[in-house]
Amino acid sequence: MKKIILASSSPRRREILEKYNVDFEIMTSNINEKISFDEDPFQVAMSLAFQKAEDISKRIHFDAIVIAADTIVYMDKVIGKPKDEADAYKILESLSGKEHLVITGISIIDVILGKKIIDYEITKVKFRKFDPVKVNRYISTGEFRDKAGAYAIQGYGEILIDWIEGTYSNVVGLPIVKLDKLLMKHFNMTIF
Repeated sequence: MKKIILASSSPRRREILEKYNVDFEIMTSNINEKISFDEDPFQVAMSLAFQKAEDISKRIHFDAIVIAADTIVYMDKVIGKPKDEADAYKILESLSGKEHLVITGISIIDVILGKKIIDYEITKVKFRKFDPVKVNRYISTGEFRDKAGAYAIQGYGEILIDWIEGTYSNVVGLPIVKLDKLLMKHFNMTIF
């Protein structure tokens, strides 16, 4: 069986794969994640995922499957990771009481065969309407750091969410069902 390389430093993505007892290694990509907030959100997510996978695949010289993902939040424009607490406050306040999309781009590369697959998954998320006290309380947890949309559904951020339509693991950062389907269809392998 081919070696699986997860091109991500995300503990959330690692935890999702570990849940299925997948034997994999982690390699962190060195790409500079530049986001144009006016671009098509699906293209942004898929492009960033592909850049990560390609960066890793060029650095290894053994039989492996490289998996990369990039998750963005979209509501009228791409919403990136907050720069600081004030930025997190603005993002969360703008999402309060509204729906937004969580889009994860997925890229899979077979290093030896050179086969490359790029796709995405989408989940709709509806935030509760909340007041500044709740926003500040959430920000004080520090959980917003390094999170697209300034929240983590798998943590305290769950309290901010009214409902989701789509896959939970996508909002966490790795749509496991989509990944498994892509691996089965294009690489004749499975996660579970």
